[in-house]
Amino acid sequence: MRFRHAITRRGALAAACAATLLAAAPGAFAGPRAAPEPIIFVHGNGDSPATWVYSMWRWESNGYPRDRLFAVNLSYPTAPFMEDLPQKGTSTTAEAEAQLSDYVADVLRRTGAKTVSFVGNSRGANTIRNFVKNGGGAAVTSHVVLGGGVNHGAFNWGALLDSAEFNGGGRFMTQLNAGPNEVVDGVDFLTMRSDRFDKYAQPNGRFLVGDPNVPTFISYDAPELKGATNLVFPGIDHRQSAMGPRAFRATFGFITGGKAKQDDVRMEARPRLDGIVTGLTAGLYDNLPVQGAKLKVYKVDRRTGGRLGGPVHQVTTRADGRWGPFVADPRSFYEFELDVPGQPMTHIYRSPFPRGSNYVYLRPAEVVEQPDDGSVVILSRPSGYFGIEDVVLFDGERPAFSRDPVPNVVAIMVRTPFDADSHVARFRDQPIALRNWPKDHVAIAEFND
Repeated sequence: MRFRHAITRRGALAAACAATLLAAAPGAFAGPRAAPEPIIFVHGNGDSPATWVYSMWRWESNGYPRDRLFAVNLSYPTAPFMEDLPQKGTSTTAEAEAQLSDYVADVLRRTGAKTVSFVGNSRGANTIRNFVKNGGGAAVTSHVVLGGGVNHGAFNWGALLDSAEFNGGGRFMTQLNAGPNEVVDGVDFLTMRSDRFDKYAQPNGRFLVGDPNVPTFISYDAPELKGATNLVFPGIDHRQSAMGPRAFRATFGFITGGKAKQDDVRMEARPRLDGIVTGLTAGLYDNLPVQGAKLKVYKVDRRTGGRLGGPVHQVTTRADGRWGPFVADPRSFYEFELDVPGQPMTHIYRSPFPRGSNYVYLRPAEVVEQPDDGSVVILSRPSGYFGIEDVVLFDGERPAFSRDPVPNVVAIMVRTPFDADSHVARFRDQPIALRNWPKDHVAIAEFND
């Protein structure tokens, strides 16, 4: 059943309960009387729920119950180039909204809540706004927080690309922003943006079309919305405007009415990890479960990446793609050896998991050109971009990646010869040791926030 149909029957009840829930929300999680409102995190273009894991850990570390934090999994997370040109492996705005609508209905059913709050990044802002404005979601939504939202598009080229989702002058964005205000009455909106370091809020097209001489006809303030509370965080990137510590503090205060006690993540004694193995459709990452993927998890030496014995967890995924549960040591480093048919053998080396999560999604590496005399290593930062001011090292040297002042890469590929058994990748204060692997294998060093 589509959620908008259910809203018609429950809208009056939701409206009547909203004021009571909002009044209780600021301190509800601190006491035993009432459960706090569910929060639904909505990922961006091409992303998965895994981008929100560290953000959710921050909420938990400030007392918010894990069972009230949800991250929607949009099956085909990438937008087509143009909505009137079908493209396999993508989802239109209507398809993304429909899936979010169904997910919200399920969250309300499972929790018994009458309203939810949303936190979105990038394309996730479009999906949330479309649901709230056009899908009947206003009746069951109290707060909307959009960090790095493409709220006026990543460019504004009018009718030139009229059916492109990210065209601020196209059909979708024009109707979304129509009206005296660009928000929806009865719902509190907060936007958070960078001052000038958001890759998708730039006045020229160097990141979109590779040419700085092509104007986008948008400005740094494109993520703002008339009628919303609009915050600016100097120096942050596109993802950190939703997932960084400053964004977390602002979001926490806006939704709960209280003040977060800490940005750091509190460690659990026995983190329980789970998630799904996903794959690709038509060369694009999807968030669909992969059946028959083989996963082995090894505890590794923090200095060399060498395996400390046999697998501590292994599984062949079933139809639901689930690879867990796996109970980890919060201080240990792990290698996830992932074998997905049609993709390179993937070795994911992770920063330690201080807390548990059901959103540890595992993606195999894409097929990449590999040298005959060396191996491929990818440095990955799911919740932010690598910037020129960051400490990013591979075996003590800075790997080659963009020198643009605007952080614009979430993954750095390093091709290294077979002249060492192991390597050490570092991002800021996080070192990850990993082994050298032969051709047709790819090693990934995946960093926390």
